[in-house]
Amino acid sequence: MEIMTNQRFRKAGKYFRAFFIISLIGLALTVLIGAGILLYAKILGPPPLAVPQSTLFYSDDGTVIGESHNGQKRYWVELDQISPHLIDATISIEDRKFYSHHGFDYKRIVGALLADIKAMAKVQGASTISQQYARNLFLAHEKTWKRKMLEAFYTIRLEMNYTKKEILEGYLNTIYYGHGAYGAEAASQYYFGKKAGELSLGEAAMLAGIPKGAGVYSPFNSMENAKSRQKLILRTMVENNLIHKNDVDKALNEQLTFVGKHLHTKTKTAPYFQDTVRHILKTELNLDDRVIELGGLKVYTTIDLKQQEIAEQTVERLISKESEIQTGLVAMDPKNGYVKAMVGGRSYEESPFNRAVQAVRQPGSTIKPLLYYAALEKGFTPSTVMRSEQTTFRFDDGRPDYSPKNFNSQYADGDITMAQALALSDNIFAVKTHLFLGENTLVDTAKKFGLTTKMADVPSLALGTSGVRVIEMASAYSILANGGKKVSPIMITRVEDHRGKVIYENDKQSIPILKPELAYVMTQMMTGIFDPKLNGYTNVTGSTVINDITRSYAGKSGTTDTDSWMIGFSPQLVSAVWTGYDKGKAITLSADKAYAKNIWARFMEDAHRGRSSKGFKQPKGTVGVYINPANGKLATDNCPIKRFTYFVSGTEPAEYCTDHLPYTEEKPSKKENSPKKPWYKKLFDW
Repeated sequence: MEIMTNQRFRKAGKYFRAFFIISLIGLALTVLIGAGILLYAKILGPPPLAVPQSTLFYSDDGTVIGESHNGQKRYWVELDQISPHLIDATISIEDRKFYSHHGFDYKRIVGALLADIKAMAKVQGASTISQQYARNLFLAHEKTWKRKMLEAFYTIRLEMNYTKKEILEGYLNTIYYGHGAYGAEAASQYYFGKKAGELSLGEAAMLAGIPKGAGVYSPFNSMENAKSRQKLILRTMVENNLIHKNDVDKALNEQLTFVGKHLHTKTKTAPYFQDTVRHILKTELNLDDRVIELGGLKVYTTIDLKQQEIAEQTVERLISKESEIQTGLVAMDPKNGYVKAMVGGRSYEESPFNRAVQAVRQPGSTIKPLLYYAALEKGFTPSTVMRSEQTTFRFDDGRPDYSPKNFNSQYADGDITMAQALALSDNIFAVKTHLFLGENTLVDTAKKFGLTTKMADVPSLALGTSGVRVIEMASAYSILANGGKKVSPIMITRVEDHRGKVIYENDKQSIPILKPELAYVMTQMMTGIFDPKLNGYTNVTGSTVINDITRSYAGKSGTTDTDSWMIGFSPQLVSAVWTGYDKGKAITLSADKAYAKNIWARFMEDAHRGRSSKGFKQPKGTVGVYINPANGKLATDNCPIKRFTYFVSGTEPAEYCTDHLPYTEEKPSKKENSPKKPWYKKLFDW
């Protein structure tokens, strides 16, 4: 018996030693595996914390005009921009040992496991804030062992590489609060219409209870459940010494006002402009679609909300609802090229095609200021005279004859100055100038002014037969308006990533490309379309809107069979307006032909309202003299029409007008019987 007992003890001791050795080996393996996991996590380094966030678009005064969010509202705010009440409430209900553990609350895990075993079901969660954040960032929410293991691994990486502050900030910015609101800021705006940093204790306690189950604890789904959850959270805050018990009743009795509306829901502000901005982000800043839509960017633009509203309302008010005429409008600040307003069509919902940026249409006579600037460079002056009469141009190189016509076939039937030719939009003068300079001169000048569309070096180019874009014409006229400095259309001033880091900032500078004195002379010539003093033979082209404008503008209209234009500027603002049919149908109704001028005049007047009236700054090297606009000579007191006209110094006319000398009758011969005056009367006469 004793031998059997000893044998049993020896056998038991053998099993115990084996178990002990196996346990040691298992423990060693566990330590090694754990160390390996930690080492691997360290080698991998910090996991990226980027999460989908709404990209916001801002106007020039910092107002949000739109956002990209794919149906999810996300706005990142720093921890100090979140109410301390919400921070305390969240930690109290979700993870009260957040600051003391290293990603896992083992005591809580054991407690949850026992509760689940007792109930034979999953009844209690044990995930810490770090674990939830890891799940929100990197994993789907399916309940599998693989997901749990990955969640633990990502939690380790987060805790190893980020501070508690960074983890808590990330969690509060990514947790789902229901109704499409992700993060504390979006949720605060949706439920209470205020910033996350402005939440009261009662609001914060209610908001902190929603992530457990938005469908159950949202006050919009069940106020009873929401209030019950709020009360529970307030009690846990007392237990964790985060608030005093007297604060509970105050918070529970606080009258909460619910909004139920997301921030920045207005998406119709400058829709054509916003589309163009997105295109620039993609093609010029090389950002991919996902970053643009969900990268949490802050895109600061140049749009002026007041001017944009004026532009949209003017188009809507002036174009008949029965008309099929379309329009494109661009307004720019000529000093820097900042686009202040853009209308790409009459209805973005019906047609998102942007006629201000995408459409290529014939500019008609709006191309003439570029032609005449080139002429000024070649020695022409506002007083340069050519004959205006019906003309057929014949060429030696086998090209067909060309017979341009003036509007309504009206001609001066005599000499006409360049200043008057521009004001009256004389086509014969333009074609003669074009051919004299050489047909490639206007092509090169158009490129200098920033036009990128292909120009055909043909005689009719002087009359605007090669297509252009509205936005490029606005930019070209800006160069004249600012005294000759090259500016490009600018719509984005700065772009920040979701952390506020500047990833793009506009640093384009205006570059002088024109002679300031010539740009000024050209600008002053362009004021003539609104000046009745240049009405020598027919109405100036701006006569229909002269009574609608109250300050000095320079500009030019243009008309083809299918296109109607008006482009003009003050020293403060340039605007270009095109109207026509999308399919290039001829414009036959007189009312349809007048839309471009009327829209331009109304927009410019309303956009300038409240601004001081400024004249164009005269540069050195220019001089102004009164001339007779009919012949370009210096005006005399007897000239019935005089116009103060600017020239480059030294090119002003030197010859006085002799067309209006005073009429003198022939003196009668002295009669022989006329009495002689006595000498003393002659003395008095003297």
